[in-house]
Amino acid sequence: MKLVIFDVDGTLSDSQNHIVAAMTQGIEAAGLPLPSRSEMLSVVGLSLDEGMAQLLPDAPLSQRDMVVQGYRDAYRARRMLAVPPLYPGAAETLDRLAGREDMLLGIATGKSRRGLDALCEHHGIGGYFFTRQVADDHPSKPHPAMVMAALADAGVDARDAVMIGDTTYDIEMGRAAGVATVGVSWGYHPVEALRSAGADRLVDSFAALEAAVSELLEGRG
Repeated sequence: MKLVIFDVDGTLSDSQNHIVAAMTQGIEAAGLPLPSRSEMLSVVGLSLDEGMAQLLPDAPLSQRDMVVQGYRDAYRARRMLAVPPLYPGAAETLDRLAGREDMLLGIATGKSRRGLDALCEHHGIGGYFFTRQVADDHPSKPHPAMVMAALADAGVDARDAVMIGDTTYDIEMGRAAGVATVGVSWGYHPVEALRSAGADRLVDSFAALEAAVSELLEGRG
């Protein structure tokens, strides 16, 4: 069996408006200067604690904790009004990959389990994933724990797996776990950053993604 592991925010789900709005609300409520939109998106994929430490390095821990809680509250409220959409082609690609007899799908995300479950339920994609690894249970990316746990769940060797994501954290996590990596161009980190992080393939469409996954897994296997 092969295992294809997906990041979520910026890879499957176009959640940037929800993320930026929730970060803005949390940071302003804590009385801290507001970073730029690009700076806020640059930490997507990290756990909230780690992301706020990078985004607000000069803020006291007590204020960063306020931002984290404010973000959680604001994101949950926005999600109840409107769940972030999937990128066009994402659901169809998941359906085709999940339909292959030689392939299992997984998730490794900086989202909470509650947030991931809500997204999967809303879009009807939860059944595609054999394993779901979330920030609640692991160190922040790029630590390889989530990928290692996904491999163990699926009983798949690292050489038979690929990690797909839009940030350098995804690529670095996959490389640290010994799996192949694919960087997507439509997310939150520049393509050049993904290339510098060592992505095995870079793609700009879901059609190209499917082809890259097949090529990488067949070659490594």
